[in-house]
Amino acid sequence: MLRRDALDGLPVRSALPALRAALDGHGAAVLCAPPGTGKTTLVPLVLAGLVGDGPPRRVVVAEPRRIAARAAARRMAWLLGERPGESVGHTVRGERVVGRHTRVEVVTTGVLLQRLQRDQEVTGVDVVVLDECHERHLDADTVAAFLWDVRETLRPELRLVAASATTDADGWARVLGGAPVIEAAGVAHPVEVVWAPPVRPVRPPHGMRVDPALLTHVASVVRRALAERDGDVLCFLPGVGEIARVAGQLGQLGDVELLQVHGRAPAAVQDAVLAPGARRRVVLATSVAESSLTVPGVRVVVDSGLAREPRVDHARGLSALTTVRASQASGRQRAGRAGREAPGAVYRCWTAAEDTLLPRFPAPEIKVADLTAFALQAACWGDADASGLALLDPPPAGAMAAARSVLTAVGALDPDGRATPRGVRLARLGVHPRLGRALLDTGGAGAEVVALLSEEAPRAYGDDLAAALRTARRGGDAYAARWRTEVRRLRSAAAEFTDPAGTPVTAGENGFGGGLSDERLAGLVCALAFPERVARADGGSCLMASGTRAELADGSALRGVPWIAVAVADRPVGAGHARVRLGAVLDEEVARRAAASLYAREREVRWRDGDVVARRVERLGAIELAVRPLTDPDPAVVREALVEGLRRDGLGLLRWSADAVVLRQRLAFLRLRLGEPWPEVTDDALHARVDDWLEPELGRARRRADLGRIDAGRALARLLPWASGEAVRFESLAPERITVPSGSRVRVDYGDPRQPVLAVKVQEMFGLRKSPVVAGVPVLVHLLSPAGRPAAVTADLASFWNDGYKAVRAELRGRYPKHPWPEDPATAEPTRHTNARLRG
Repeated sequence: MLRRDALDGLPVRSALPALRAALDGHGAAVLCAPPGTGKTTLVPLVLAGLVGDGPPRRVVVAEPRRIAARAAARRMAWLLGERPGESVGHTVRGERVVGRHTRVEVVTTGVLLQRLQRDQEVTGVDVVVLDECHERHLDADTVAAFLWDVRETLRPELRLVAASATTDADGWARVLGGAPVIEAAGVAHPVEVVWAPPVRPVRPPHGMRVDPALLTHVASVVRRALAERDGDVLCFLPGVGEIARVAGQLGQLGDVELLQVHGRAPAAVQDAVLAPGARRRVVLATSVAESSLTVPGVRVVVDSGLAREPRVDHARGLSALTTVRASQASGRQRAGRAGREAPGAVYRCWTAAEDTLLPRFPAPEIKVADLTAFALQAACWGDADASGLALLDPPPAGAMAAARSVLTAVGALDPDGRATPRGVRLARLGVHPRLGRALLDTGGAGAEVVALLSEEAPRAYGDDLAAALRTARRGGDAYAARWRTEVRRLRSAAAEFTDPAGTPVTAGENGFGGGLSDERLAGLVCALAFPERVARADGGSCLMASGTRAELADGSALRGVPWIAVAVADRPVGAGHARVRLGAVLDEEVARRAAASLYAREREVRWRDGDVVARRVERLGAIELAVRPLTDPDPAVVREALVEGLRRDGLGLLRWSADAVVLRQRLAFLRLRLGEPWPEVTDDALHARVDDWLEPELGRARRRADLGRIDAGRALARLLPWASGEAVRFESLAPERITVPSGSRVRVDYGDPRQPVLAVKVQEMFGLRKSPVVAGVPVLVHLLSPAGRPAAVTADLASFWNDGYKAVRAELRGRYPKHPWPEDPATAEPTRHTNARLRG
């Protein structure tokens, strides 16, 4: 029996005529409706003809999360006065509640993606509603692109609705071919914003780390909200660990019930949160409570301002969730939970000024996440580079290249980027292609370990994968229950496949699996899924095949083991290495077999530790398995190594005599002053022209010591412009020495190429009226005392004799009375001697 009072009170009803018209006309629409208006519940019922006078249709509603899918289906069934599985049902991974007469089916986007790959026409479906599209999950973006492709090419009658409370409506309208945007006015109750930042600054989040001081502050704000406001309190935190910490700090709250809701919470807890409570409640939740779910009784929201998003560290080959500041759109969604049933309040644990700096929307997963699964889905769809898909944001080229590399290595793509029959099977397993590879190659024997890796296990299970497996087997918690369901599904999926030609294909085609201990099986599955994370102990840490070094936690059961396979790793704050969060014991034989694509035997000649190293290396990625000296290296390769050594360790490896240094300085001066044809002699320029000046000496060298015997000055002379004939002018343009009036030949210092310097005693310059000039540049004369100490500096000798000399003469003639100090130096006789020598 229809609950008409509840249905009639949903504000989205006013937007239904415009939505129907848009679907009848354009075939697609973007529905923007505030939280609590009924877009998730009433709209599908109306479109299916279960409410109102519309024709009967089959409607599929795609939700980003399992908890939201179940809740939406239950709510719609309740509105119809039915049980789930009658007119309204749901399907999530490992659970299907659908009957013969079901007209509205709520599924996760992952489930819908799998269906599209099996049946591109989505046979029998009339309307698809993509709910909460603002969250920008990768599966949701992919499903939207595939569905638009289906509508454009196969089923123009298929109707599509993108629905959200806070989204980039114009962007989604473009994706859906210029679809109309329908806005539903909400009757959400006013929500007062209370800014409640910590009194003292807290450290920003980094990786999975959240400053404990912030969590302590959030707990205090929850207590404050309980004291200041009526109704239930919904507190948003980034993850399960933070929920547990805040729950521990809150402790006993008297007559207030404390609930924790997240994707791994038991179904009974999820059901309790979504039903009215008998007493006042505090609900600690992750972002699963942002959308689709109405938590009855909530009048207050406490928002930590944090969220978890996926990130890929391409440099280390690691992907994981990371803690970020929640977007403004998420903040509005969260605040809206407080005003669904009555006026409420949101306590935001940051300042109003900070709020204006937050990103408008969450980062699209396609921009920041591992794209391996997406790239495989696109290839199976027939669009290997996803260039033809209607996506709100294109996938980054670098991330797609990395994804294709992984898929090619596991045999999912052929060299042209097309999906292989194996790739099609991997795409249909419903797990990441890496885990699918491990499942297939163990013939399904690895299903338990794959299930353990497909959903993050509780921290209490530890970092030893085999021990965690045994804990899951005997566990009675919600995670263990879901794990057992997933194991059954994976075993069934791996039992047998059919390739596109219809030929049965038996899994386990690579000969792995069967009769293995827990430790060996865990290590094998982990190594097959993450071959580049096979690691060998190296000192106090371990080196992965990818080249990333990782540390094991103190007290880890994996410490002291020669080989491990790393399943999960992250990088702690300020650490230079990764940290192993979950791994498995491995032996070298399994490591070699599982990571066979990374195995290589190489003749290696390179510059290493300051010299040429020539050796034969057997390696597994970056892990050296065996090393032997190479006695007959290719001279050309040796030469390349020496050139690399000169680039890395500098041209100082050559023999630089004083004359060679001066020659380089003189050439640098002429290059700066005159340009071509005088050569550039910077380090970069000399490296670029190594063939022109270091041969044949370099070709005969074999090691660092040989470089030290090469005369750099003799080699540099080859760069003089001999061909043009300009080289003969070198001595006149940049003379090494200048003859001064006393007859001395004084060396010119070209250390500063902008202006050469001539350091000479004052008496030796008597009689010279103008400063010496080289290549048109006046030499900067450093006039010295008889003891060789600086007395004056000038580039204009005539001016100095007229103005500066008098002061120098007055200062020095008393100190050096034996030397001549004439009143008119411009006409005096130059000398290198004292007065006594002159008289004698």
